[in-house]
Amino acid sequence: MKEDASYFQDLWHRLAEKLKESLLSVLPVSALVLILSATPWVTISSRELGVFLLAAGMLVVGIGLFSLGADLAMTPMGQYIGEGLTRSKKLGLLLSVAFVMGLLITVAEPDLSVLASQVSAVMNGTVLIFTVGLGVGIMLLVGVAKIIFHADLTNILIYCYMVLFCLAALLMDNDESWPLLAMCFDSGGVTTGPITVPFIMALGVGIALTVGGRNASENSFGLIALCSVGPVAAVLILSMLSSGTLDYHVPDYSMDAILAEGIDSVLGTTMVDVAKSLVLIVVFFFGLQFAVLKLPKTKIIQIIFGIVYAFVGLVIFLAAVEMAFMPMGYKIGQELSQAHPLLIIGFAFIIGMVVVLAEPAVHVLNQQVHEVTGGEVSRTQMMAALSIGVGVSIGLSVIRVYYGFSLLYYLIPGYALSLGLSFVVPRLYTAIAFDSGGVASGPLTSSFILPMVIGACVAMQGESNVMELAFGVVAMVAMTPLITIQCLGFKSVVAVRRRRNKAFRRILAAEEDPIIYFE
Repeated sequence: MKEDASYFQDLWHRLAEKLKESLLSVLPVSALVLILSATPWVTISSRELGVFLLAAGMLVVGIGLFSLGADLAMTPMGQYIGEGLTRSKKLGLLLSVAFVMGLLITVAEPDLSVLASQVSAVMNGTVLIFTVGLGVGIMLLVGVAKIIFHADLTNILIYCYMVLFCLAALLMDNDESWPLLAMCFDSGGVTTGPITVPFIMALGVGIALTVGGRNASENSFGLIALCSVGPVAAVLILSMLSSGTLDYHVPDYSMDAILAEGIDSVLGTTMVDVAKSLVLIVVFFFGLQFAVLKLPKTKIIQIIFGIVYAFVGLVIFLAAVEMAFMPMGYKIGQELSQAHPLLIIGFAFIIGMVVVLAEPAVHVLNQQVHEVTGGEVSRTQMMAALSIGVGVSIGLSVIRVYYGFSLLYYLIPGYALSLGLSFVVPRLYTAIAFDSGGVASGPLTSSFILPMVIGACVAMQGESNVMELAFGVVAMVAMTPLITIQCLGFKSVVAVRRRRNKAFRRILAAEEDPIIYFE
């Protein structure tokens, strides 16, 4: 009884810590919206503001519960599968499970569903989701093979991005489908969200530590980066095979339209969607438990508790996002752009810097990076680099909407720079950077930032240009952290060289000859 009481007391303490973290994450976004509501640039009614603040409170609870659930369930599940199947020395089984799990967790990813709902006018949502899942499954298989055989991540990424841009060039030759290009690159960013990141990162850590070898911790990173590439290639191919004219219409983002269903209806629909998604992962995991893993009862009970927390947290999180954050994002983007383009560009940069704080997967990544690197890369450094990167990316995205040029003008030099930096910074920073790019583009990016940019595009360029110009913001959010975090690595390299040169100059400048005489 005492042990049970101690366990639940510890659980409550951890939940309180998670709620505190999530409160600090959501406060900046809420404060910005409150400040805007007091300006003449955006007209927000008291009802809309009240619903938004209620949703912000729900977001705090949802992120806190989900983060605790990820610690108790998603992360251990990934690590146990990685360790257990690697120890079994059945390579075929390990690779097969990696493919199936990659597919299943992608189908369960909430931000992918959000993106699919926003492009349903031009592409079947179910087909898009399973195409993206296929891409993730294949690349997760490749990533597991990379860990086992200690392959170089940079070389794999260079080859993958060469393939991506070749496919992009082929799509641009298709007069009917080329406007889907930005959406194809967005599909890579939305796959790595709150469900995918904890599981995949822990899977990589479990396999890498079991395989061992030099730089085992460094070898565990890179799976998120590879799983972000596969969906882009898969959706590019799907877009090339599609036929018919594109007739995109902006969804109804008004808060009244969503609230007309009732909060209970939104919660009920979200609960069913999340349950359908999570049940596939749970059934598959427990199948592995009975067949291969054979984990003790205490660990299984912990995982069950974690799944419940994650389920409740995701339901609350997604309901809050649909109820208020999507409508508010669209309204702000549209009205600020009508007031003055410079206002929406400046707001895009600021909101980008703070919205990443509320992404659940970012906190999971920061924690695992801090643990794996032994504090060499601190949570503060990671968060600062991600915030700056995301702020710049969203600001640049709004500038692209204003001037109306192709997304490739950003992506090609951006990825060329990030891949070039990978040759001069420590490999650990490169692996972390490419993982963080996928993690930064989570549910709030697709459900608050994307509607905001769509609203800006409708105001500045018209509804007919939304598919070409507004989409692509998720891809930008996934790209810029690659550069900012590798700049951290470059800074560390320069600092080490400066210390060595300074020490060397001290030795040369010593007045006395540093010779030791032995008697």
